[in-house]
Formats: sequence, C-alpha cells, structure tokens
Amino acid sequence: MPEGFDAGDTAFVLTSAALVMLMTPGLAFFYGGMVRAKSVVNMLLMSFVSLGIVSVLWVAYGYSLAFGEDVGGRGLIGDLSNVGLSGISDTTLTGSVPVLAFAVFQMMFAVITPALISGAIADRTKFGAWMLFVALWVTVVYFPVAHWVWQSGGWIFKLGVKDFAGGTAVHINAGMAALGALLVLGNRVGFRRESMRAHSLPLVMLGSGLLWFGWFGFNAGSALAANGTASVAFMNTQVAAGAGMIGWLVWERVRKGGFTSLGAASGAVAGLVAITPACAVVNIWGAIAIGVIAGVGCAWAVSLKDRFGYDDSLDVVAVHAFGGVVGTLLIGVFDVTDGLVAGAGAGQLLKQAIGAFAVAAYSLALTWLLVKIIDVTIGFRVARSDEVTGVDQVLHTENAYDFATREADADPVGTIGTWSHSPTARHQSVGGANGPSAH
Repeated sequence: MPEGFDAGDTAFVLTSAALVMLMTPGLAFFYGGMVRAKSVVNMLLMSFVSLGIVSVLWVAYGYSLAFGEDVGGRGLIGDLSNVGLSGISDTTLTGSVPVLAFAVFQMMFAVITPALISGAIADRTKFGAWMLFVALWVTVVYFPVAHWVWQSGGWIFKLGVKDFAGGTAVHINAGMAALGALLVLGNRVGFRRESMRAHSLPLVMLGSGLLWFGWFGFNAGSALAANGTASVAFMNTQVAAGAGMIGWLVWERVRKGGFTSLGAASGAVAGLVAITPACAVVNIWGAIAIGVIAGVGCAWAVSLKDRFGYDDSLDVVAVHAFGGVVGTLLIGVFDVTDGLVAGAGAGQLLKQAIGAFAVAAYSLALTWLLVKIIDVTIGFRVARSDEVTGVDQVLHTENAYDFATREADADPVGTIGTWSHSPTARHQSVGGANGPSAH
C-alpha cells in the first residue's frame, strides 16, 4: 500500500459503512411499525429498494457528481471524471484510507436519505413511481447538495458552514423533500376522520434501536479515522440521543399525561438527528442541550401538521427537517472548536442559517417539481379504492401478516363469524386503522 495508508483507520471506516448500511433496514422497521397493518410491506420496501437503486447510481455517476472536481469553480456540482469510479484504484488514498472506502461509506448516506422521505407519504404511493422518484431525486437533489456541503469546492463548504455528518445534506434535505412530496400528493383517505395508530410498537422499538446502533457509524465514522474526533462524536451521539428521549417523554407527560414507547423512540431519533451536524464540535454539555432542545422541539413540531392541515404520515418533517435545522443552527451557540462555548458566535450562526435554509429551499422546490411531473405523467398516488383496500395487497399482492391462516388455526370450524373474511376488517381487527395518529 502507498505511504500514508493506515489499516486501522480503513477498518474503522469500512465498519462504519456497514453500520450506516444497517440503518436503512432499521428505518424500514421503524417506519413499518408506525403504519397500519395493510401498508407494512409497502413501507418496508420503500426503504429497502433504496439500497438497490442508489447503490448502482452512486458508482455510475453519483460519487463523481458529489465528490468530483468542482465544475466551473461555482461550487454547485462535481465533474464526471470519476464516472463508474474511473481513475480510482485500491491504492488511491484520501487521508489515511482508500478512496474506495470513503466512497462506500458515503454511498450509505446517499442510500438512507431518500428512504427517510418515504415516511411522509406512507399508505398512498405507487411503488413504481416511488422507484423512479428515488432515482431522479438523488440525481438532481442529493448529489448536488452533498457536493455543496462536503466537497472542498462546494459553495456551502467554502462559506464555512459546519456539518460534520449530515444535518443539512441528509436530514434537512430529506425532511424538506418530504414536505414537498406530501404537498403534491395530498392527505390520506380518512385523515383527521379516521384514527391511524401505529400497528406494531415492538417493530418501532426494534427499528429505533437499529437506527441508534447504526448512527455511531454515521457520526463517529465521519471522522474517517479511529481517532479522538471519532471518540468525541461517538460520545456526543449517545448522550444527545438519551437527552432527546428524555425531552420528548417529559413533553408527552406534561401535554398528554403519559409516557409512550413511540415517544421514547421518536425522541431518541430526534436527538440523533440534531446532534449529527454538531457531534464533533460541541462538548458533552452542548450535546445534552442539543438533545433536550431537539426532543422537546420536535415533539412540539409534530402538532404543526394538525394546525396547518398537511398529512405527514410518520412525522418526517417534524423530526428530520425541524431537528436538522435545530442541530445545524445550534452549532453557532455550542461550538467549542475555538476553545470557548459559543466561541463561533453570531458570525457562525449566520453561516449555519444560510446553509440550512438554502438546502431547505432547494430541496422543497425541486422535490415538489419532481413529484408533480411524475404525478401528471405516470401518476404518483394510488387510486382511492386501492388506498382503502391497502397498498400491500394491491401493489405487492402480499401482506405482512397471514391473517387468514391465523384465523383458521384459531377457529378451524368457522365459528368466529363471517366478518373476518373481509380483508378490510381483518386489517382493522389488529389495529391497522384504529387509534390516534402515529404520534
């Protein structure tokens, strides 16, 4: 290997990439548990298919657009010099690790970001249209924004905006894209009239645990070396997630009179989202503060969909857009890289705001346009009758749970009653359409 190569750092980055990859199936479980029983398969697949589509596009041209040399010095997009990863070998280094290790690590960020969007438009999306959207969205939104934020020639990078692991490029980007998509597709059938309770809280808890576990690769891995910076990011990630959980639970107890497992899971994710851009530049107390602020703030932000009437099915806007903005802006308050709390001051806060809101505006506008084009051409939303029946059965010809077999085993002579032979009734009998909204 060439001079400068470090086997330990390389192993660390590759392991971190594997952890980030696990976050996408974890997200699938997290979202899958929050939807109704008749939409579980669709929700799982909307996350899982991103692993296939984005992985291929990343090596085809995505890496080059995101991390290739800047075109024209404007900081907007990379060139195509690395199409198909051309010009990169196993001996090409970035820092102390092979470029291929860095590329596969960043690939996993690109994979999970569009998957995050899916939770906002659950229960009503054509799967083929979703696949097309993922391919187009990463091409015209994610790859350019990643270039802005993380490539040394990107305009946000050159401005001095700090985003260690993806508060802007991943979370604000996905959260605002979710808002753009749901504004085009509209609300679910029965929104505000029917209760739409999470059908499986155990799946939600499992998914949030996998996300939490994988997030250590997401944040600590962004140091690209097994060093002190990675250690700081790891510790801050853990305490911010815990603080976010506590903040959300306290908010629930005060506002609703009880503590919920869904609130605990959502609060932890809110803390993780907010600490992502700041995990390497704040101290422990700053991380705790960011986590608490995000937990309480995101719990409050969930209520905005009722106030403004938009149907963000699984609260992607509240957790990822709002939480990403909170974490990005609070770098300007808690940054200690200059040796002082609030050492960055108003100047850094302004830079953070410019970066956050530029990404938010770009993602919202381009996503709205993409979804609108797909919707008026091939159709993005399923028919009303198909939505009522359930997208799992209509789009995928399968269900997450074999209700018919379970009913037959429990009642082999058919004495339970004829109601159970209705697909809609079977779904509703297990809570698929009962109870309050996801949060």
